[in-house]
Amino acid sequence: MDCGAEDPAKLVMVRYGELFLKSEPVKRHFIGRLLRNIGKVLSAEGLDHRFATPRGRILVYGPEPEKIAEIIARIFGIVDVSVCSITGTRLEDLSSEAVRLASTRLFAGMSFAVRAKRQQKLGLDSQELGALIGSAIYAAVPGLRVDLSHPDYEIFVEVRDFGGIVYDSRIPAPGGLPWGTQGRVLVLLSSGIDSPVASWLSMKRGCAVTHLHMDAGRWAGSDVTEAAIENHRRLSRWCAGNPLSLIIVNNEPLFNAMQEERIPPRYRCVICKRFMLRVAARLLGNEGALAIVTGENLGQVASQTLPNLAVISEAVTAPIIRPLITYDKEETVTIARRIGTFDTHPGDLACRAVPGMPSTAAVLEEVKEAESKLRIDVLVESSCTHVRFVTALNSGIRPEP
Repeated sequence: MDCGAEDPAKLVMVRYGELFLKSEPVKRHFIGRLLRNIGKVLSAEGLDHRFATPRGRILVYGPEPEKIAEIIARIFGIVDVSVCSITGTRLEDLSSEAVRLASTRLFAGMSFAVRAKRQQKLGLDSQELGALIGSAIYAAVPGLRVDLSHPDYEIFVEVRDFGGIVYDSRIPAPGGLPWGTQGRVLVLLSSGIDSPVASWLSMKRGCAVTHLHMDAGRWAGSDVTEAAIENHRRLSRWCAGNPLSLIIVNNEPLFNAMQEERIPPRYRCVICKRFMLRVAARLLGNEGALAIVTGENLGQVASQTLPNLAVISEAVTAPIIRPLITYDKEETVTIARRIGTFDTHPGDLACRAVPGMPSTAAVLEEVKEAESKLRIDVLVESSCTHVRFVTALNSGIRPEP
């Protein structure tokens, strides 16, 4: 085989998983949304493309298949992506391309396997097709071993109605459901590790997201707000083509009021969390959101004990989603590293309002009494009328007018 010959035409094959489980009308809706999301991100990147949707697959044609594959491998609802060579359906065509591709990856002493599939039932079955193509590769590259269980190298061949395709790599994608299929949520986004992961997991389950950050002013570390904006920017990479909005609310007056009214320090964290939920609930309608998402994790800090979570949740009637509620910290950190939101040098992210001995079992009546002294509803209303917006674009971040 002349490995110096011009490469055959390429396409990008997209696989989706959970969408198979939906009823036909729902599946069509979800695939339609997935195609729109793919189209948005490719258009935003200036990449020419067109789609075909044979059963169980999405095929993307375009002049830059490697770049297309790299970009759409970050889209929710997709399991994995492959750059494939397009061939005829004859055994000679499939074998020729499989040998050409394998010859660039295999050398003596390696093991390999051919994974073959046929959409049509006529002619060779999948096992026979794989064996014949494997024999051609074995003859072309001396010293190979066949290992169908744990090969060093795999090559995939599919014969479908539109032709043959050959590929040897599958780029993992996040899976889940297409962005926007489950409605919008408002995510309380901080400068830390947990809330960005909670936001990402919400997006993975098909939620469109608006972020809400509470700026504590002098009560927060000097890098807190900028770190939250950076988390927002990094998360925007996972929904390119769908601009991601961040609402920044000033909650410094809350801490000032707690100090002036001499609210028991042990209740500061619980009152702060209740305040955040009240602000979020107040803004839900403006954003068209259906629920509030937080990064809370059971027992991780004093405000996240079960008694305190019950008191905190009582502040609002809006649904509260806590994707990380049962996660170990290391599990959350692992996801944060994978999605690009973990920062090894985050800067000054201190909270200067945290008391030395916060309550782990706040009494609801006492918390409500403290809130009445603060005129908490007035503080919430004031915060919601003095907000600023940031939008994450593919190229960076800009303030909204």
